[in-house]
Amino acid sequence: MSHEERPDSTPGDPLLAERQRTRKPRMFKVILHNDDFTTMDFVVFLLKHFFHKSDPEAHELMLQVHHQGYAVPGVYSREIAETKVEQVNQVSRNSGHPFLATMEPD
Repeated sequence: MSHEERPDSTPGDPLLAERQRTRKPRMFKVILHNDDFTTMDFVVFLLKHFFHKSDPEAHELMLQVHHQGYAVPGVYSREIAETKVEQVNQVSRNSGHPFLATMEPD
């Protein structure tokens, strides 16, 4: 509701000012990093399992990691990005792979 629609509001109305300052939450890129030991099949598994990529998308991103050294499988809110990074890194460690996921602001 604009202040014109509310007869009791004024241009300096704190509720109106707060509403104008509200921004979308900051988003974060999840970054998957290449290493010389993790198999391509394992990277495809991670992309399909944690990022819900189709088989062709997962293979394309895996090749990007392999050839360019990294890939960004998605951009998420801070909490979701943190969770995905933690899950990928935990499963990688538990499976004996040094594969690394990180995150940074978009």
